[in-house]
Amino acid sequence: MKKNTDPTDALKDLIVDACQDIKAKDLIVLDLKDITEASASYFIICHGDSSTQVNAIASNVLKKVKEEMGQSGNKEGMKNGEWVLVDYGDVVVHVFFKEKRYYYQLEELWSDGKLTEYGEEGKKVKKINSKTKSNAGTGQKRLTK
Repeated sequence: MKKNTDPTDALKDLIVDACQDIKAKDLIVLDLKDITEASASYFIICHGDSSTQVNAIASNVLKKVKEEMGQSGNKEGMKNGEWVLVDYGDVVVHVFFKEKRYYYQLEELWSDGKLTEYGEEGKKVKKINSKTKSNAGTGQKRLTK
């Protein structure tokens, strides 16, 4: 993890690393800081191909953040592993089972946020400010089956 002076950004970066450790799919970060209605500064969204992988991603996030920053997140959904939410206040992590992610489309619901996509190798691949796009084409990668 690279050193970051802003604690919220450092937390976001650590969580992204933790998700990538367990091979999270289609990892994105939505920057919601400019949206007054948003309950958090960042949403981190990804999915796994099985409920086991979903729970492993969420568990790794909880473990790494506790070890490196001493913070415990509030978690929901670990029992069924279809949509696990880990809440750290300013950073909220959504780890979905693939089909649930397609169904809920959080990227579309929060399309006013600034979206950053991460590739398989863990590098940022695209940063999109979807505010500049029309509603029909939100500037986000449309999730398709």
